[in-house]
Amino acid sequence: MTTIPKTRLQVMWNRLLAVVEEQGQALIRAAFSPIVRESGDISAGIFDLRGRMLAQAVTGTPGHINTMAEAVKNLLERFPVQTMRPGDIYLTNDPWLASGHLNDFLLMQPVFHKNRVVGFTSCTSHLADLGGKGMGPEGTDVFDEGLLIPPCKLLDGGEINSFLMEIVKANSREPVANEGDIYALIACCETGAERLAGMMVEFDLEDLDTLANYIIDTSRQGTIEAIAEVPKGVYRAELMVDGYEHPIRLVATLTVAEDHVLLDFDGTDGCSDKGINVPLNYATAYSVFALRCIIGSDIPNNAGSLDPFRVTGPKGCILNAQPPVPVAMRHSIGQMTPDLVYGCLSQALPDKVPAEGASCLYDLPIRHTPEAARDGGTQFALELVYNGGTGARPARDGLSATAFPSGVWGSQVETTEATAPVMIAKRELRVDSGGPGKHRGGLGQHIEIQSSNSAEFLVFPSVERVLFPAAGRHGGMPGALGRMRIGEEGEDLPSKGEFLVPAGVPMILETPGGGGIGQPEDRASEHIARDLEEGLISPKAARDVYGWRKRP
Repeated sequence: MTTIPKTRLQVMWNRLLAVVEEQGQALIRAAFSPIVRESGDISAGIFDLRGRMLAQAVTGTPGHINTMAEAVKNLLERFPVQTMRPGDIYLTNDPWLASGHLNDFLLMQPVFHKNRVVGFTSCTSHLADLGGKGMGPEGTDVFDEGLLIPPCKLLDGGEINSFLMEIVKANSREPVANEGDIYALIACCETGAERLAGMMVEFDLEDLDTLANYIIDTSRQGTIEAIAEVPKGVYRAELMVDGYEHPIRLVATLTVAEDHVLLDFDGTDGCSDKGINVPLNYATAYSVFALRCIIGSDIPNNAGSLDPFRVTGPKGCILNAQPPVPVAMRHSIGQMTPDLVYGCLSQALPDKVPAEGASCLYDLPIRHTPEAARDGGTQFALELVYNGGTGARPARDGLSATAFPSGVWGSQVETTEATAPVMIAKRELRVDSGGPGKHRGGLGQHIEIQSSNSAEFLVFPSVERVLFPAAGRHGGMPGALGRMRIGEEGEDLPSKGEFLVPAGVPMILETPGGGGIGQPEDRASEHIARDLEEGLISPKAARDVYGWRKRP
């Protein structure tokens, strides 16, 4: 094995991090779907010959990034390296191999250097529509939810699999956007492969073995050292979430050992009949992300830093759903796992863990009605995403209208209105929605969406925090619950389902606030005054909750 000075290895590691960021930006800039190009619902990474993730783009979501880290290994088990040639790219959207539901396409491309495979690039992004019942929780099995593509070649020696492309287009309400997004994914892989091969020439590398081992070993050792600082023990927590037919209990047991962490979901309720079930790969991705935000957060995310964390759960529980159960909206439960994990970790590290937040994206798939399609009206399928407030941090307020843990930025008004016949009539922060405390929870949003062409449309929400608010810690109060209704005088809707929005009537969303930390009466006077001035809390809340008397 070639001996390379550590300083040079560190320079090359930094270069890899730059390469994957460029790779991710190539995908965002080339994508057709707003949820990709405007909201950053992607992942991009570079892998060594053994399928170990060496670097990932900062832009992206844990649900894509950490599932991608395992998906490449799955693809390598099916496609031997010896059979690969330049220009090959592989594809799957199998929820149990890729990122948890059909709408995410995962690609992998071998990188050639001096006529042999030296590593791989991979990426994931969300496609707008794959047929079936579409994005929404209404499917009764995965076959209801759209087109499932097993691992296959998308490009063979540089030639596109045109038959596969035609199948994808024929099974979609948005064929042009799907085709464009697939080519954007191809561009992402090719950008990463080209830059990685160029880097190897620049640094005169024959292979990535020495660099890969340095990255993995350094990251693993740093993570183990961070784990050693956490009090050893077994910690258990429960979290109630809205569910679909009835509330669902999530249970976790966290075991912190000297050199590893084990998370087990034993005791969690079983699967739903609707599409909110979570494959274990997705539940693992968000759970480990939450742990790594606290344990070794300064260590780059790669196969080495992920290795000391293990996640298990009984088959058939809602966090280890088995095929063919429906999983389209797996995020609505899966993105609640960080709050579940933090319920455990707060017992070990009470001064480092935030309060609970909105957590689940307020994900709003919308599309034309069947009548519009039959009558020649405008046809569209679009997925809007909005965020609530994060929980208060140990020494700071929570962030308002900010995605955590997903990392998906909220849908932009202009892009939404340019893409589909809908109008965002109002979007503003919800006063008093952040949980009161010494450190206040982040605020949710008030959003009104309506048709812009005098036509009704369908909406398929699957959200959380409508029944169970984000809890505070250490005396902090819970954040405001989320709400949905059609029309200002309409009754509150359940958190999941299929609803018709009439022409000229707004769909009103109120996203949840995060929980607070510490007693509200301990909040600093200047912070209360600032919140009042900025309209984040009402005078009534300042007086009745915080005890504000314009004290100096």
